[in-house]
Amino acid sequence: MPNHKVHEGRNVKRFREMLGIKQDALAADLGDDWNQQKISLLEQKETIDPAILNDVANALKIPVEAIQNFDEEQAVNIISNTFTSQDTSTMNAINIQPSFNPIDKMVELYERMLQQQKEMIEKLERLIEKR
Repeated sequence: MPNHKVHEGRNVKRFREMLGIKQDALAADLGDDWNQQKISLLEQKETIDPAILNDVANALKIPVEAIQNFDEEQAVNIISNTFTSQDTSTMNAINIQPSFNPIDKMVELYERMLQQQKEMIEKLERLIEKR
């Protein structure tokens, strides 16, 4: 267990930005009572109401556990230890039990982001062709 609390709002912002989603777009996905300012305030909260967190995770199409468990400092430590350690003893010393593989989720998010970018380019190309 990390000695500092995971900041859920900051994690919402990180995942939203990694996915290339603007605050306005996320607000639109969440419904009429949401707007850009409300998303901005949400991203400042250390702890988010579980029902809202679930809605946000669904809108971002990521597991709610990703938002609840992502710890940037831990991720940096894991990555640096993975790529700089000549043996696995350092990795064995790190005791993390996420309910998902963070690297797999990052790859998944990156692939989804590339797919969304490809779809956006295709839409733009179709719009240009119509003119």
